[in-house]
Amino acid sequence: QVQVVESGGGLVQAGGSLRLSCTVSGLTFDNRGMAWFRQAPGKEREGIACISWSGQSTDYADSVKGRVTISRDNAKNTLYLQMNSLNADDTAMYYCAVSRFTSCSRTESQLHFPWWGQGTQVTVSS
Repeated sequence: QVQVVESGGGLVQAGGSLRLSCTVSGLTFDNRGMAWFRQAPGKEREGIACISWSGQSTDYADSVKGRVTISRDNAKNTLYLQMNSLNADDTAMYYCAVSRFTSCSRTESQLHFPWWGQGTQVTVSS
């Protein structure tokens, strides 16, 4: 059984930082692209960062580029999202997703990601 579990969300002041983690079990982790998505209240879910199986290729949404870093530790089956300089627009539920392919783009169809976590809430207070 595949399990995808996010952690690390919480309440943070504007300008602060958070590090999200996502642990995957039940499937081969180190040959799949991984991505972070987020969904703010009243908005569609959007891809914000994606990383290839090796970690050598990454892709970021313009809204987070320069403030966010996606990384992975294949030995630990874990994906990370380091977020800095947070602002109120970053308030959302953040989801980790596993691609069926070895690489990914944050703009590709969400149908390419068969496995999802339950999400972790990030709230930024101004």
